[in-house]
Amino acid sequence: MGERNILNIRFNQDHGCFTVSMESGVRVYNLEPLVEKAHYDMEAVGSVSTCEMLFRTNLLAVIPGGSRPKIPENVLHIYDDAQKMAVMEIKFASAVKAVRLRRDKLIVVLRNRIHVFAFIQPTRELFSIETRINPKGLCEVSPLQSSHKQVLVFPGHKLGTVQIVDLSSTEHNYSSAPSYIQAHKNELSCIALNQQGTRVATASEHGTLIRVWDTCSKNKLVELRRGTDPASIHCINFSADSDFLCCSSDKGTVHIFAIKDTNLNRRMSALPTAIRGTLGTYGDSQWALANFTVSAECACVCVFGPNNSIYALCLDGTFHKYAFSAEGICHGEAFDVFLDVDNDDDSF
Repeated sequence: MGERNILNIRFNQDHGCFTVSMESGVRVYNLEPLVEKAHYDMEAVGSVSTCEMLFRTNLLAVIPGGSRPKIPENVLHIYDDAQKMAVMEIKFASAVKAVRLRRDKLIVVLRNRIHVFAFIQPTRELFSIETRINPKGLCEVSPLQSSHKQVLVFPGHKLGTVQIVDLSSTEHNYSSAPSYIQAHKNELSCIALNQQGTRVATASEHGTLIRVWDTCSKNKLVELRRGTDPASIHCINFSADSDFLCCSSDKGTVHIFAIKDTNLNRRMSALPTAIRGTLGTYGDSQWALANFTVSAECACVCVFGPNNSIYALCLDGTFHKYAFSAEGICHGEAFDVFLDVDNDDDSF
C-alpha cells in the first residue's frame, strides 16, 4: 500500500470506532456502519505508530512512529478533532510505547515505566510505576466509570506475571501492595481486560494458550487452546457481557471461545480414547467454539459486535464481519476495504 502502509489498528473503549495509524497519518472510523470520521495526513501528524481514541469524543492520543514522525518519539500529543489541532503535549524521558485512556485518567507506557495522570484540565501526574522491560507497551485499563474497581494491568517484574493495580485506591499516592498473577512461564505477548475490570486474559509469546483470570481472587477461570503450533497473538477481546472471548494471530485466523458456558467449547475428549491418549495434555484442552480465516497470513485485530457478530480488521486494509452460533457455525456477513471508504463529516 506504499505511503498508506498501516502500522497499527486500535478500537476505542466501547468498540464502536477504530483508529488506523499509518506511514501517511491517521484515520478514524465508525465500525457499524463502516464510515470514515476523521483524517489526518502527513502534514498534520507525520507518520504515526499508534493512536488511541477516547470513547466517541473528539480527543485522540497520538504516538509518533514509522519512517517520518513529525514529533520526537518521547512526546505524546493529545489532538482535539473539533479544533483540528494538538491541545496537549507531554514529554517523557524515553520513547512512548503505548497510551490508554479513561474519561478521568491518562496512562502512558514507556519501556520500563508507566505514568498515570488525572485526565482533567490541568492534567497532573498521580504516580508512576517502574515495570519490567515492556517493549510492546502491554497495558490495559478498565474503561467504565461505573465499574466497582478501576483496574490497571501490565507485565509484572517476574517473567510471565501480570501486575494488577486498583487505581481507585491510588488517587494521590501509589501505596497499595502490588498484586500479581503468575500467568505463564514465558514472556507475555498480549493482555486484555473485560469492560468491568473483573476478568483479565493473557497469552505468552508461545501463543498456544490463552488463560482467563479473576482480577479479584487471582484465580484461573479457564484455559483455552488457540492451537498447537506457536503463533504471535495480536489481539484478545472480551464480548461486552464477558460471555465470549476472541483472539487473532499472525496465522490469519480469528478464534472465538465461550467463557460463561465453557461446555460450548470444543474438546478433544469427544474423540475415541485410543486417539485421545496420543494427544497428551492437548486432549483435555478447551478448543475454540468457532473460528474463521481472513486474508492469508495477514495480521488482524478482532472485536465483538451485537447479536453474536464479530469484526476483524486487517493490516492489509480489509474489513470482515462474521456471525457465529452456539453450535460453532460461522458465516461471513460483510466485506470491505476500509481505506477506500468515503469520509463522513459528522462528529464521532
